[in-house]
Amino acid sequence: MTRTIPRRKVWKGMRGQLRRLTALAVPVYAELLSGVIASVIGALWVAGLGGAAVAAVTLVGTVENLLLGLVLVVASGTSVRLSHALGAGDHAEAARTTRAAWRLCAAVSAALAVPGFLLRDRLAGAFLDGEAAEQAAGYLAVAFPAFALFVGQRVADELFKGAGDTRTPMRIALLSNALLLLLDPLLILGPGPLPALGVPGAALALVLSRAIALAVTLRVRRGRRLRKPVRREEPVPQDPGGTGGAGAAAVRILRAGAPFGLDFTARMAVGTAQLGLVAGFGVAAVAGYGLGYRVLLVATMAFYALRQAAAIEAARLTGAGEVAALHTLRRATGRLAALLGGVAALLAVTLAVPLTALFTEDRAVAAQSVGFLRSAALYLLPYALVVAVGGVHQAAGAGRPLVVSVLLGLGTQLAASAALSGPLGVSGVWLGPAVGAAVQLALLATMTRSRSPRGTVGGVCQGGGHGTHPGRAADPAPAHR
Repeated sequence: MTRTIPRRKVWKGMRGQLRRLTALAVPVYAELLSGVIASVIGALWVAGLGGAAVAAVTLVGTVENLLLGLVLVVASGTSVRLSHALGAGDHAEAARTTRAAWRLCAAVSAALAVPGFLLRDRLAGAFLDGEAAEQAAGYLAVAFPAFALFVGQRVADELFKGAGDTRTPMRIALLSNALLLLLDPLLILGPGPLPALGVPGAALALVLSRAIALAVTLRVRRGRRLRKPVRREEPVPQDPGGTGGAGAAAVRILRAGAPFGLDFTARMAVGTAQLGLVAGFGVAAVAGYGLGYRVLLVATMAFYALRQAAAIEAARLTGAGEVAALHTLRRATGRLAALLGGVAALLAVTLAVPLTALFTEDRAVAAQSVGFLRSAALYLLPYALVVAVGGVHQAAGAGRPLVVSVLLGLGTQLAASAALSGPLGVSGVWLGPAVGAAVQLALLATMTRSRSPRGTVGGVCQGGGHGTHPGRAADPAPAHR
């Protein structure tokens, strides 16, 4: 005879999950938003140096975002594998995951920084020329040798998050970005007796802020290890997916993070192609798109904060084998994502004009920005659901359906943007993301439903005991800058 769970108990579980998600997501949102604000303000300082400097820093930012796709394989895989191990009560696997994460950090840093530094002139010259190429190479000469600071901070942050602590990474991000806001004008413009270093000064400011932040992070981690009591417990049943040494743990981290790295890289590539379509309609369209996109970051960062929170919690529940709680988490995440997406869509429609007026007085640019923001209202709700609920599926081991749905949806987005741009002009390009997001959501719902028989979540066996499948990655915060 099937037992029916009382409605009151279901709602109590839902409220508990909503509180837990909020507690995890709010610090992540503050972390993400601080990075966006620091990036925008830093760009204003560089803009005073002229077009060549802006082009140089823009290229460097693009290069770092491309490399971020590889870094996220390690960072995001670390957080979910650690959360999964702790949820299963497997402290030995948690220790192996931590050791493996730091080894992967060293390997990835060397693999990217050494060739990047040696090829910096060719890299800059491949996209820029003249003064802009020289300034980009100068920035890279400072940034690449210190790339390990960036990777190390990402790994350290994800270790905190995997243990359920999103407040410490938030505090470190606020410190790092506050330092960046202080150092940028000092090293770029050189007020008073300080030398004006220009673009290399921007790189040096970023390196110094990251170095100080990572030093503080490592000190915090060391202090917590010293205060942590020695465990004297009976051995717990070990997760079959958690055997082997640090090498095997590293493989599990890479498997967990690979789907998210692919997701991120695909979105970057499609975003670049989308910009190319917009560029065909003139400078005003590009400027309006860029302005509207930055305004939307305030909303979309909330979606990604919720995704990180949902993935961390889902990995913990998967490790613990808590089937009912995992289903409740998925419903709670969907409801919270729908609320965030709906509010964001409403604000995009009603506040498009006044928000745009805060940043530009150019009528042509303003018209394009308003058109983009109002079209985005159709996109924000399905996008919020795909991003946030996707975090639950990734952490529960169903990363493949998410990646497939994202790739097909992004392909549909580009095709729709190109097809609609003929009869509708640039407005057709604005509508493409809405079509793509709707396709992603429909595919994700269909594929995960077909893979979720009774007793499973996202295709992961949840028949009791400890989960045996690695989780998938939580979405990361953007780089500090």
